[in-house]
Amino acid sequence: MRFAPQDVAFVADPYPVYQELRASAPVTYDAATDHWLVTRHRDVDALLRDRRFGRTYLHAASHEEMGRDAPSARLAPFWRLINAGILDMEGSDHRRVRRLVSKAFTPAYVEGLRPRVERIVADLAGAVNDAGEIDLLPTIAEPLPVTVIAEMLGVPDADRHLLRPWSADICRMYELNPSAEAEAAAVRASLEFSEYLRALARERAHHPGEDLISELAQVVDEGDRLTEDELVGTCVLLLNAGHEATVNATLIGWWTLFRNPDQLRRLRADHGLLPTAVEELLRFDTPLQLFERWVLEPFELHGTPIPRGAELGLVFGSANRDPEVFEEPDRLELGRTPNPHLSFGAGIHFCLGAPLGRLELQTSFRALLERFPRMEPVEEPRWKPSYIVRGLAGLRVRLG
Repeated sequence: MRFAPQDVAFVADPYPVYQELRASAPVTYDAATDHWLVTRHRDVDALLRDRRFGRTYLHAASHEEMGRDAPSARLAPFWRLINAGILDMEGSDHRRVRRLVSKAFTPAYVEGLRPRVERIVADLAGAVNDAGEIDLLPTIAEPLPVTVIAEMLGVPDADRHLLRPWSADICRMYELNPSAEAEAAAVRASLEFSEYLRALARERAHHPGEDLISELAQVVDEGDRLTEDELVGTCVLLLNAGHEATVNATLIGWWTLFRNPDQLRRLRADHGLLPTAVEELLRFDTPLQLFERWVLEPFELHGTPIPRGAELGLVFGSANRDPEVFEEPDRLELGRTPNPHLSFGAGIHFCLGAPLGRLELQTSFRALLERFPRMEPVEEPRWKPSYIVRGLAGLRVRLG
């Protein structure tokens, strides 16, 4: 078997390939995706923190100087939106925008969301209480983060059905080789979502409410404030990163528990394990398998020279199973501590929404454990044919 992100069988279980790569080729070039794959925890962690590598290179060089073609003009609406979010910023722009966003998106703000998250989860679980069998995707996993983020942003109830399709279409562009159809859908979603958020942001700038868009529209620090593009890019990033990751972590997490009944029994007997359990589920079967970095200056890794302009594939899923860092890494251990997994990244691009993701996952797992203590799978789920944003197509369960 080989690194084959287009193969659903590989997506379902890439870990044997990762084990081989860590042992024999910890840095290797994959011609099919034009990526240098980096698979060991120590290397991935170090490269995430090293500013010789960037989410973009445009702060340091032009496309031509990096030996790269400029993106097609037809993709301009997508890149305008994505480049305005802190995930794809570097240098002074990243520092400025992250500082401004962090003033609104504080730990205290996230903790203040706890009663709302608990209410949303209780409502979702209560709605299926007598259903017998359900698919966790449309009933719990998907509506929870969408509803939370919609409430955070102040999106009216009548418009919330728009968010999930926009997010899904934009996120398809993060795959290694998106199709022309995926590119067209992402451009359309970028235009529609941007237009919607611009109108909402302008309205809140004049008539602020108690929501994050209002906060972001008003936040000022040392004379700096977010541009409209940056505000829109931040909101889209919050939805895409927070929603897609939480949906996939929920389904993969439950499927992992069902396949490890001893650990599921342990969690059912002790809900106090939930904080460490969520971290271990994120480590054990990682929703975001690979993250990319551009090489801004030539360097060498394990004796392999890598040129400027190359693109690294930092394989989170492999790093999270590295036996040099995790004892018995292929064993699920819900009480594992310490647990330095890289599922939220590292360095300046560490996930701003990590506290919210943890809150949502712990709350939803607790609610389902308490309300449906005998929940079990009805059938083996199918994996979606996507590798970067990795998840199940659904998860049917019997509530018991």
